[in-house]
Amino acid sequence: MQKKEGKTPTIAILTGGGDVPGLNPCIKTLVYRAASEGIKVLGIRRGWAGILEYDRDDSDGSHKCVQVLTPPDVRTIDRTGGTFLHTSRTNPSSARRKDVPDFLKEKFGDGEEKKDLTSVVLGNLNSLEIDAIIPIGGDDTLSFADRLHREGFPVIAIPKTMDNDVFGTDYCIGFSTAVTRAVTFIHALRTSTGSHERIAVVELFGRYCGETSLISAYLSGVDRAIISEVAFDPERLAKLIMEDKKANPKNYAMITMSEGARMVRGEMFLSGETDAYGHKKLGGIGDETGALLKKITGEDVLIQKLSYLMRSGIPDSLDLMVGVNFANMAIDLFLRGVYGRLVALNRGVYSDIALSTVTSGQKRVDVRELYDVEAYRPKVRHVSGKPMFLY
Repeated sequence: MQKKEGKTPTIAILTGGGDVPGLNPCIKTLVYRAASEGIKVLGIRRGWAGILEYDRDDSDGSHKCVQVLTPPDVRTIDRTGGTFLHTSRTNPSSARRKDVPDFLKEKFGDGEEKKDLTSVVLGNLNSLEIDAIIPIGGDDTLSFADRLHREGFPVIAIPKTMDNDVFGTDYCIGFSTAVTRAVTFIHALRTSTGSHERIAVVELFGRYCGETSLISAYLSGVDRAIISEVAFDPERLAKLIMEDKKANPKNYAMITMSEGARMVRGEMFLSGETDAYGHKKLGGIGDETGALLKKITGEDVLIQKLSYLMRSGIPDSLDLMVGVNFANMAIDLFLRGVYGRLVALNRGVYSDIALSTVTSGQKRVDVRELYDVEAYRPKVRHVSGKPMFLY
């Protein structure tokens, strides 16, 4: 790493997109390790929004966007979930007029509602004398990180998402805890579902990648799993789930379902306003499926959205381990002066890959290997030689 004469090397860290368990241990480790190496750390608050909205002319308000982080500041944050730095879904390359503070609105032309403000971010990073930025996020957050790298700014990225769908890494911070939560709640729901002899539909996070539904179903032993990658026929699902219910001595059955799942000849259930990355909120496929199953079968249906419960609370041991190790890897790369990289896990081995990999493909469930498209359930037979999370 090249150091400027008389200047303390400085990194900035931020968290973007949805919060997940494991972010705070990662932040804490980044700060502690950096301090031990003589590196100054700036925490950018609210993801990319913090560095975009940083006003160099407002010294009093700048603390709302950027703060110096030292070990005492983060000493206890690993004991809680969420993100100490807060987060947002801001996309500076497509900033919306209505979302930016007044001092940035002057950069928009008449009638211009969106504008690429990447230059503002770069200017702020340089004015703060930041030598490299370490964003922790999913594919949307990291797509802008790649943009900064292509613009010539040093970036080292850390993947996190409950869906485990960042392309190029087998694992993202937050996935294990999300699945652990799902399995725990699924088993808890068995008591009420069984007591009333119902069918339970459990809707889980997962927009385009159905890994959360697939793995949760595989580990909890539910009867059927609907994933984002495979459109399903409600009539067929009703027939299968009634067979499951009748075969169960307690006369109940359970289904997991990705929130991004769709019926044959149907679309995703979307609602609300499109965000800065072009996404609308998902949710409703569980309600619609439950209503159809009730209509087709005549059975009572329990519908449960786990949603934010999956991303709440403290991380499990695996997310602690990965969060801490990813942080140490990021500092190692900074010390070596290696940028434009994404820390990753591939086939159980810690590694780093080109950051551009994130935007070069899509991570999806290996349907042929892991899913029975006729039976709507996991199909895992031969795991020898597969990575920990099967693909």
